Amino acid sequence: MMSRRAELDKTIARFARERKWGKYHGPKNLAMAMVKEAAEVVEIFQWLTPAQARALTPAQRAHLADELADTFIYLKKIGDHFGIDLVDAALAKMKKNALKYPAARSTRL
Repeated sequence: MMSRRAELDKTIARFARERKWGKYHGPKNLAMAMVKEAAEVVEIFQWLTPAQARALTPAQRAHLADELADTFIYLKKIGDHFGIDLVDAALAKMKKNALKYPAARSTRL
């Protein structure tokens, strides 16, 4: 049985290959596309109050899911290009964050 991560890798690769998009998927273009998609995430929240932003409608949540997925796919493709596993990188970064921002020294707002 294929893991979800392996299924995603295979699906993304097949999708791009079938469309012959490889020539467009260098790190520079992927980074620019990722930022554009991240801006679309921001756009969903742009004019909402904090309360509205925490209580999205089902349609807004579906739109958010699509834009987060687009951003994630581009981010994943950049990581893959450089052999960076995003889960491993995120876990390593959280360890660094724990040292940089120890809970004992955390300030309360």
